[in-house]
Amino acid sequence: MAKDFSVPGIGDGSRLASWISDGGFVPNGGDLAGIELIAGGRSNLTYRLDFGPSARLVLRRPPLGHVLPTAHDMAREYRVLTALHGTAIPVPAPVAFCQDPEVIGAPFYLMEYVDGLVLRTSEDGEQVNEDQARQLSERLAAMLAAIHAVDTRAVGLADFGRPEGYLARQLARWQRQWELSATRQMPGYDRLVERLTAGLPESGDAALVHGDFRLDNMLVVLGDRPDIAAVVDWEMSTLGDPLADLGLTLMYWADSADENWRTIGVGAAVTSRPGFFSRAQLAARYAELTGRDVSGVGYYMAFGCFKLAVVLEGIHARYLQRKTVGEGFEREGQVVPLLIDRAHQMLDSDPLAGPSAAG
Repeated sequence: MAKDFSVPGIGDGSRLASWISDGGFVPNGGDLAGIELIAGGRSNLTYRLDFGPSARLVLRRPPLGHVLPTAHDMAREYRVLTALHGTAIPVPAPVAFCQDPEVIGAPFYLMEYVDGLVLRTSEDGEQVNEDQARQLSERLAAMLAAIHAVDTRAVGLADFGRPEGYLARQLARWQRQWELSATRQMPGYDRLVERLTAGLPESGDAALVHGDFRLDNMLVVLGDRPDIAAVVDWEMSTLGDPLADLGLTLMYWADSADENWRTIGVGAAVTSRPGFFSRAQLAARYAELTGRDVSGVGYYMAFGCFKLAVVLEGIHARYLQRKTVGEGFEREGQVVPLLIDRAHQMLDSDPLAGPSAAG
């Protein structure tokens, strides 16, 4: 039986330990010996469960407090992991899903622990040399193309979303989320919604979309041939417009001279290092791999800024309610107005033309 870990979001660990033991999910038959919050996540909470020196699992649960309608669906995230495990898309192996909120206070699921580096900060990026950066850029572009090439019918995800009208529904959904999350008046927000509505592209081809695809949502291994050990954080995945995924990826991706964007804390510090593709190169490589026309991707990048602004405003609301777990949440609210401004800049000019055009 687990001792009293008193971990926020888990409790004392005893019910969780019993549930894992009763279900036969214990790696190597060990007892739950430790629970640690994995830092970095700003939405669903992720914990490492230790059962011995080399026996680990990972637990994912919704955030504490202010959970928006339709968000943080553990069953949905578990379903996509189950569908993709064993395919060309590397994901942690799903272990078990628990819908009973009595165990830890909310539904959750367990998956295997995957060794790998998360490249999020400038310090993380110092581990990557120029050749590794180039190879990782190539692997990231290829992985996004592979996700968008998944045969959803073959893996059992044909009904995972409604691709027709995807962007219009997304725009309406994130407006509703803003209305539920907003803690203040935000200059430029209403005008941005008007511009995104007026410029809404027609629905293109449909694909499985990750919904939050970026470098720090992957576990990577370095060495002579860097690779992606696992793609994680599938909580926003659905069937929809693949260019929305590309736009969000490029929105996070800083060019080498893009000083302002590197410093606002959205995971772009690594990609500005020597060797990484520029935004334009990454978009061009994706277009080459998929045959898709990416000339209008600026709209999707602006949409990505809008979406992230709504997400961070929700996190800011949870922070004000003292419902966040971990460090760094006091900074999220400061980023929201920068994202709104950035979105307008992307709609005003070609964001792939260089840092001067993108702000």
